[in-house]
Amino acid sequence: MITHGTSADSSQTNNQQQLRLSSQEQRAIIKRLRHEVLLQYRPVLQQGAGPIRVMARMVAELGKRCRDLHLDEEIITSEIVDRTIGDVDLRRVIECEGEPGGPGDYRMLADELGIALPGEHLNGYTASGEVYRWLRDQMLHYERLLLQHNIDLRIYDIVGTGNPLLRDWLAADWQEQWGLTVKGDQVYLSLGAMDGIDKTLRGFRQMCDEQGIKERAVLFPAPGFGVPEAQARAYGYRLHRVSTRPEHRFKLTAEELEQALQEAPDIRLIYLTVTNNPTTFAFTPQELRALHAVVRRQREAGRQVFFLADLAYVGTGRPEDDRARMATFAEPAHLEQTIFVSSFSKTLSLTGDRFGWVTIGDARLAPALAPGWSNSMASLPAEWQLRFMAYLQLLRDRPYLSEKLRNLYRLRRRRFIAQLQQLDQELRLFDQIYLDDDATVYNWSKLRTGEDAFSLFEKTGIAGVPGSGFGYTDEYVRFSVGVIPVPVETLLEN
Repeated sequence: MITHGTSADSSQTNNQQQLRLSSQEQRAIIKRLRHEVLLQYRPVLQQGAGPIRVMARMVAELGKRCRDLHLDEEIITSEIVDRTIGDVDLRRVIECEGEPGGPGDYRMLADELGIALPGEHLNGYTASGEVYRWLRDQMLHYERLLLQHNIDLRIYDIVGTGNPLLRDWLAADWQEQWGLTVKGDQVYLSLGAMDGIDKTLRGFRQMCDEQGIKERAVLFPAPGFGVPEAQARAYGYRLHRVSTRPEHRFKLTAEELEQALQEAPDIRLIYLTVTNNPTTFAFTPQELRALHAVVRRQREAGRQVFFLADLAYVGTGRPEDDRARMATFAEPAHLEQTIFVSSFSKTLSLTGDRFGWVTIGDARLAPALAPGWSNSMASLPAEWQLRFMAYLQLLRDRPYLSEKLRNLYRLRRRRFIAQLQQLDQELRLFDQIYLDDDATVYNWSKLRTGEDAFSLFEKTGIAGVPGSGFGYTDEYVRFSVGVIPVPVETLLEN
C-alpha cells in the first residue's frame, strides 16, 4: 500500500531540513539566490523601468524565495536588508541609549507620539497608551471648539482648504518658529506634502490657463525626488531638468538657475528641496539668498516665476541651521515669490497620518491656487483635521519630542555610515561615502567604477535605490536609514 504525505508532513520535512542546515549553509543559499535574482531583474532596470520599484520588487521576491525554503528568519533579515524605503516605523525602533525609560530610550517614541496602542509590547517596552487616549480626548475637545465657532466639519467644505482655526494656528506657528509673517488665509491643508504639491500644480495650471499663459515649465534640479516630476507631467507642464554637480554638493547654484531661466523663458515654477532627498545636503543661507536674488531680478523685470519649496525634511536637522535657512525667506520680496510645502510625515515620522499644508507667501496668489483644492476633493476628512489639531497641540505641549526624533535620526545615520565604512574596508565598494548635513533619513554615496546598486546588493545584501531613480547616474546610490536599525553588534564604533 502506498501512502501520500500530507502538507503537514511536507512542512515538517522542510523544517527538519532547515535544522540540518548550518547558519553558514543557509547564508550560502541566500547569497546564491541574490545572484540569481539579480540576473532576473537587472535587464528589467535596463529596459527603463522605475528603479525604486524594481529594487523594491527584487527585495520582496528574494525574501519570498528564502521563506519558501523555510530558512531561518533571523538569517534572512541579516542577509536581505531593504533600505529603499525612507519612512521610519516607530513600532520597530529598538535603540535604547542609557537607562530604559530615559531620554535615550527611543523605543518609547511610538508611545510618546500616540502611535502605540495601550498595553502594546514594543521591543521590550510596554506602551502606556496615555498619549493615544489623550489625542482622542483632544479631538473631541476641538470638535466642540469648532462648533462654537460655527465650523461644522461634518458638512461640505465648499473651498476644501481646511478649517480656518487650524490654518490660523499653523500661520501663527510659522511666525513663532521661522519669523515668517503669513495669515491663515495663505495656508491650505493637504494630505501630506505630495498631495500639497499635486494640488499646487493643479491650481497653478488653472491660473495659467485663465491668464492665457500657454507655455509653462517647471525646473527640476537633479538628483531629486521624482514624484513631483510625474505630477507636473500629468498636468501638462514641460519639465526642464538641471543636473547639479558633486563639487556643489548636488545643489542648484545661482549661476545654473540664471542660465536655465535664460534658456527656457517658459519656466514658471522652480522645484526646490531646501533639505534634499536623496542627497541629504541642505542649502546654506548664503546659497538660498543667491537663488532668491536671481528670481527677484526676474520678477522685477516683469517675469512671473515662483519657487515651489519642499520643506519635507526641514525639521530633521539642527534647529539653528533650519532657522537660518528659513530666515532667508523672511524678506517680503522673497516670501512673495515662494510657495512652501510642509509635512509632519518625515519630521515626526507620522507618515500614515498624512498631515501636510501649503503656505503661499503671496497673499494675492493664494485665491488663484484654491481651485487646486476645490476641484480635487469635495472636502478634507473631518476626523483627519481633528487629529491634525490634536497633534499640533501635542507638539506645543511637548517640544522635546521633535528633539528626540532628531537624535534618533542622527544616531541611525551615524551607525549606518559606520557600517558602510566597515563594508568598504572589506569589499572596496565606494568611491565616496558622503557625510550628510545632519538632516533627512538617508545616505547618498558614490560607488566605485564597475559597481552599481545591483552588484552592491549581491555582495552585501543591502538594497538601495540607484541614482537613476532620482534623475541622476547609477554611479550613485541612495540608502534609507529609516525603517531598519543598524545592528550595533555589527559595528566597530570608535
